[in-house]
Amino acid sequence: MSKSRIKGKDLKKINYQSDRAKSLAIAIMAKHYKHLSKAEKLKILEDVLLNPEDYLGHRFLAPVAEQFTAVVVKENYREYKLNESTGFRVFGKPFVDQNTLNQMDVASQLPIAVKAAIMPDAHVGYGLPIGGVLATDNAVIPYGVGLDIGCRMSLSIYDVKEDFLKRNQYLMKTALKECTHFGIGKMQDTIEEHEVLERSAFQELSLLRQLHGKAKGQLGTSGSGNHFVEFGIVELEVDNCLGVPKGQYLGLLAHSGSRGFGATIANYYTRVAIDTCRLPQGAKHLAWLDLNSEAGQEYWLSMNLAGDYAKACHDVIHRKIAKAIGLKAVAKVENHHNFAWKETQLDGQELIVHRKGATPAKLGQMGIIPATMLHPGYIVSGKGNEGSLNSASHGAGRKMSRKKAKETLTRSEMNKQLKAAGITLIGGGVDESPWAYKNIEDVMKSQKDLVKIEGMFYPKIVKMNK
Repeated sequence: MSKSRIKGKDLKKINYQSDRAKSLAIAIMAKHYKHLSKAEKLKILEDVLLNPEDYLGHRFLAPVAEQFTAVVVKENYREYKLNESTGFRVFGKPFVDQNTLNQMDVASQLPIAVKAAIMPDAHVGYGLPIGGVLATDNAVIPYGVGLDIGCRMSLSIYDVKEDFLKRNQYLMKTALKECTHFGIGKMQDTIEEHEVLERSAFQELSLLRQLHGKAKGQLGTSGSGNHFVEFGIVELEVDNCLGVPKGQYLGLLAHSGSRGFGATIANYYTRVAIDTCRLPQGAKHLAWLDLNSEAGQEYWLSMNLAGDYAKACHDVIHRKIAKAIGLKAVAKVENHHNFAWKETQLDGQELIVHRKGATPAKLGQMGIIPATMLHPGYIVSGKGNEGSLNSASHGAGRKMSRKKAKETLTRSEMNKQLKAAGITLIGGGVDESPWAYKNIEDVMKSQKDLVKIEGMFYPKIVKMNK
């Protein structure tokens, strides 16, 4: 039983700061959750930290949840009604289900909504659908950005051919195993250096000061779910925007975001928004913060810092792996897909463009649209399509929930298909099976007016969370 007992230092690692919260958590876990392992207890307590409003009525955990909601001011709120829909463009409509369209329709009825669009990989999410793009007037929606602020893709391209990968399989597998760390709450064994940790923004807000230690410990790590780091073959087209000669190269592709740092920011300011911007129940998680308000300015500062932190995590991953395999990149492509940007439209109006699981695609802007661990992804440049708000899909998009994938798909069949394609998977689960996703070819055909294909990425050695 002693091995399952949690201590203050365990709680500090998952960002429990106050002594009151720690003591309550330890007492409640010891009394009501003694049958669980330490890892299971910490997972529950981290969820209470990230989603305290879900536990305010809980039989045992309410006192802990109250420690993380007491900071939110519940007075001075304003109630809003929804307007008529502004309408929205749908790209790849045959591949987008009705529930996703309904969710986007609600978002387009917000009083602050100006323009909206749905990408062909879209599916239902929290707040905005994944693959939803929404432009608002001087307001930001924390759940319109998402929990994983600044989630992004990054691709390093190395000037070596496919035979390098074949000759150095062991070296590259070892690099992925030793230089990456996956999982909720996962911390580095050693602290990595990066200038983002020295940013003055960490000292400007109490919440950011509290999160600095967590940010240090998780710098260079990846989350769970669909996050990955993988080696593969890059094939570039003639006259690509990278200025790299047409041909075949080795690539290192990563997908992850701002970790617990960004998630805590997202949850905190979503609670602030919900408490000050009261919407009908079906639109509750689309509550916004006016950018002229103190909370709006705080979130904007925090969101941008989380975005830079997500990039820093990728910088560390690529730096460590490049050193491990002894190669230097000749080109790099990277882009956010969970973020909000201030963008000026053709008519001169400045709007806040939320891309929840959507890739920025201004004219000539480079990006990566991955598929699955089995299918090739696309290196693209934007065509600057105003109808999509200069956006494109961020991947193939799920067609099957994680629960359904686990119930209907098998690990053995997935492994069989990967082996036949010459792909090595380290970690990963059936919830990330290629058959849980839409057909990337359908998605790409649906956005020919949004992006130009500059090259392809073929996965070969894939590392994901266990």
